[in-house]
Amino acid sequence: MCYNYIGEIMKVIISAGGTGGHIYPALAILNKIKEHDSNAEFLYIGTTDRMESKIVPERGINYYGIKMIGLHKNLTAFKSIYLFLKSIKLCKNKIKEFKPDVVIGVGGYVTTPVILAAHRLHIKTIIHEQNSIPGKSNRLLTKYVDKVLVSLPGSIKYFDKNKTVYTGNPRSSEVYNMKPISKGELGFEENKKLVLIVMGSLGSMTINNELLKIIPKFKDCKYNVLIVTGKDYISLFDFDYKNVKIVPYLENMGNVLKSVDVIVTRAGASTLAEILGLGIPSILVPSPYVANNHQYYNAMEIVNNKAGLLLEEKDFNADNLKEKIDLLLEDNNLYNECHNNAFNMGIRDSSDKIYEEIIKILR
Repeated sequence: MCYNYIGEIMKVIISAGGTGGHIYPALAILNKIKEHDSNAEFLYIGTTDRMESKIVPERGINYYGIKMIGLHKNLTAFKSIYLFLKSIKLCKNKIKEFKPDVVIGVGGYVTTPVILAAHRLHIKTIIHEQNSIPGKSNRLLTKYVDKVLVSLPGSIKYFDKNKTVYTGNPRSSEVYNMKPISKGELGFEENKKLVLIVMGSLGSMTINNELLKIIPKFKDCKYNVLIVTGKDYISLFDFDYKNVKIVPYLENMGNVLKSVDVIVTRAGASTLAEILGLGIPSILVPSPYVANNHQYYNAMEIVNNKAGLLLEEKDFNADNLKEKIDLLLEDNNLYNECHNNAFNMGIRDSSDKIYEEIIKILR
């Protein structure tokens, strides 16, 4: 559905930081707005030293970085508070200069001063929550925003129901519309199932250490295995099996996912959005190192809906992993149940729903 914005040029500030799970949904929202309004102007506010400070400017997007420290860091609370208050002031000045119609926060502690500054200047504000259990920033911001958008239905109860909308995660829309990379293009036989094992863009030392013991179990099995180690760990792996390929990183992850039959992965919000958008049966290994153990609760939304299986990191070993992979690939009823339930949970027009909510508050 297309909407015509009432103003001459739509101006949007978008803020997200820290991880790809925040940054890529933010970019998906930005791209959807541009799709509807090619003249729209954007300012992305992030940190000076985290992922977004490289990813966003490389895409030619107007970027403003502020220096912030998460309270969990091993630094004094005084310095954190000082930088936080300073960031609000800097954001107010930047907002006055840019004059946005709307300010959108898509996660990470950097969004807090941005949204608070916009609220104080009486600018329309929206936050998007990716996880089942909201982070501290969004819980704080809920009373200062005009609209709360959520990725998973389980998080609705944490917000004011009168301004909360279940839109899904825009990564599901983007991945669903991507062109697939075939198994043949990846160097595998087309007629064999493909299992992807990936633990986020950076990888996991704990999981990789176990994979070193697990990989020999995959030799000559009936399916292909693609393992993404993370750039820092690829040197640990020295295997040469026809049906196993090991890479440090996938630039085209979304395209590859469209040819994957089973995925073994963390339970980050963007990853789950991609899985559900495509209906990929999953074996979820939630990271136990994240705030509020939110990946576990994300994973349980999938497991409770019979759309995937759970394998906690403490239980991640050769026997347990191979048993779950074999179970999914050999039990057609279980496989189809997980596929159908995952696909039914996915929202493939998430970006459109988010765009509709933006337009609603602007009108």
